Amino acid sequence: GIKEGCANAILIKLNQIGTLTETLQCIGHARSNGYGAVISHRSGETEDTFIADLAVATGVGQIKTGSASRTDRVAKYNQLIRIAEELGDVAYYPGRELFGL
Repeated sequence: GIKEGCANAILIKLNQIGTLTETLQCIGHARSNGYGAVISHRSGETEDTFIADLAVATGVGQIKTGSASRTDRVAKYNQLIRIAEELGDVAYYPGRELFGL
């Protein structure tokens, strides 16, 4: 965990945290301790694209949804593409900077 410093990021599973407020607090806690955050969907996921929106809104830079082999996963990647197109030149992805590289 964070106290032991044995990782560099935490996996944010919205369905296991509880509320959106608690999710945002968890992301903030990770950041304040020098950890990154990866927003993940749950097993048996639907085509809801909220995790893509949340990842962009919070600037975490990563989602975990798996390969583009099922429609529920493709929907999330398509939403990321739509967001990038809508943001245009103001879209920012930190790339390697996200990891301090």
